[in-house]
Amino acid sequence: MASSTVDSAPSLFAKLGRVSGGTQVLIAMIIGASAGVIFGERAAVVQPLGDIFIRLLLMAAIPLVFFNLVAGLTTLSDVKVLGRLGVRVLAYYTVTTLVALAIGLTVMQLLQPGIGMTLRDEVSGNFGQVPSLMQVVVDLIPRNVFQALAEGKVSQLVVFALFLGVSVLLLPAEHKSVCEKAFNAFAELFRKLVGIVLKFGPIGIGALTANTVGVYGAKLFGPLSVFIGGVWIALSVMAAVYLLVLYATTRMTPRAFFSQAAPVFPTALATCSSMATTAVSLEVAGERMKIPRRIYAFTIPLGAQINKDGTSIFLASLLLFTAQAAGVSFGFGTIVTILLLGLLLSEGSGGIPGSGIVIGLIFVKAFNLPVEIAAIVVGVYRLIDMGTTMVNCMGDLIATKIIAHYEPAEPLGAQPEVTAG
Repeated sequence: MASSTVDSAPSLFAKLGRVSGGTQVLIAMIIGASAGVIFGERAAVVQPLGDIFIRLLLMAAIPLVFFNLVAGLTTLSDVKVLGRLGVRVLAYYTVTTLVALAIGLTVMQLLQPGIGMTLRDEVSGNFGQVPSLMQVVVDLIPRNVFQALAEGKVSQLVVFALFLGVSVLLLPAEHKSVCEKAFNAFAELFRKLVGIVLKFGPIGIGALTANTVGVYGAKLFGPLSVFIGGVWIALSVMAAVYLLVLYATTRMTPRAFFSQAAPVFPTALATCSSMATTAVSLEVAGERMKIPRRIYAFTIPLGAQINKDGTSIFLASLLLFTAQAAGVSFGFGTIVTILLLGLLLSEGSGGIPGSGIVIGLIFVKAFNLPVEIAAIVVGVYRLIDMGTTMVNCMGDLIATKIIAHYEPAEPLGAQPEVTAG
């Protein structure tokens, strides 16, 4: 009997080891949510395990983004291909961000969750100013690439990687080949590192889920439930728009998309970080969606920085919620200003947990609305950030799939020459 009991433990672990990573994460989230319900705020004791997982993901993701992008660029035949990709992805990201802002405003106008809200608390402090367009452009250029790497300034690393990739394309063939092999080797190295980190995914995501449900779950039933529900409705509408555009352009069904992209969503949900989820998105794009690296290595890191449709929905929702609570209404001219300013601010958010609320405070302040709303929204922001991050990452993947659909199967210039005779 004792021998049978001892043998059963290795057998159980062996069975768990054969379960797919996605299933393991799902099981961990169910266990974490259950622990949060049972233990309430005491479940926060496991939060450090989740924080460690986020740090490990960021540790691996930032260099992976850099080397993956440069390695992808070195496979291009010439700079014209990069220019075409850049124009397409920037146009797509701009349009979807404006659509997201419009959806957020529309849903909040219909629900009007701010009507009758009483603002009692005050928030003091300087939350920053709205940056000018030129300042945003200047901030994209790193003073020191090693400082940008250390501080995790992904937008600056993307710009440096673009310049470095173009420089490699302009090298003589023999030198280009050496650089291409080197960058590919480093990209593969960090992909392996991400693979190791993701082994800890079930533990980290389970801990984050337990903390979120235990600490924030009760606030779902508070006075802000209409606002939270409105944001999630707007996020769902945006996701439906994505899927409709995806099917119309590529004939990829929602079922096929979710089947391939499944690993991204629990990571985004639990970490609330587009940057931390980038590593998973890159793996999904390459391994599960079979998108060429020269495309996804460019579109996903760029999207993680500037394609913030979920964040845009939150910005629009927060602004209108605050305006309703303050008894302020907006005319058509102001709505246009909101769309343009929201586009600028959403692209400046950092892709890390909590960055959206800081941008939201700046957005509210820019229209001279009472910043006291922050005292209410900050307490439930985690419940919103989960959804906005999922939509941000979903938008990056769908954009990548659509752009890849319209790109040649091989880089231009790679076709064999036709000889006479």
